[in-house]
Amino acid sequence: MKLEKLIAISGKPGLYQIITQSKSGVIVESLTDKKRIPVNNMNNISTLNDIAIYTYEEEVPLKQVFLNIHEKEDGKKSIDPKSDKAALLEYFSAVLPEYDQERVYASNIKKVISWYNALVDAEFDFSSIKEELEEEAKEEE
Repeated sequence: MKLEKLIAISGKPGLYQIITQSKSGVIVESLTDKKRIPVNNMNNISTLNDIAIYTYEEEVPLKQVFLNIHEKEDGKKSIDPKSDKAALLEYFSAVLPEYDQERVYASNIKKVISWYNALVDAEFDFSSIKEELEEEAKEEE
């Protein structure tokens, strides 16, 4: 399972893995219940690999945020995404201290945490993210 194949679908909870493409869209499988559904071009989908979080200096890729959470939690699930707003903001400040507090809302933080927890439940290999980020850093040198 690679981050490039994982998507979030607007209006649907959870994460989905792209199984195959069809002429009218894609077939995806839910990470939680393994049900497959077709997703057409009318749905707004976002690949997790393309999402970034605003900071005061730049945008940090979501994969880096996932890796920060993974290291903070030692590979276990993070806090409950249904925690109160203050707890979510405090937790996210520990994970990404320089996040832009005016452009990153509690609802965004809830999504990131729930996605991370879904990846942990699906036994996602976070070391693949670390390797990918290291490769990207080498290419930029």
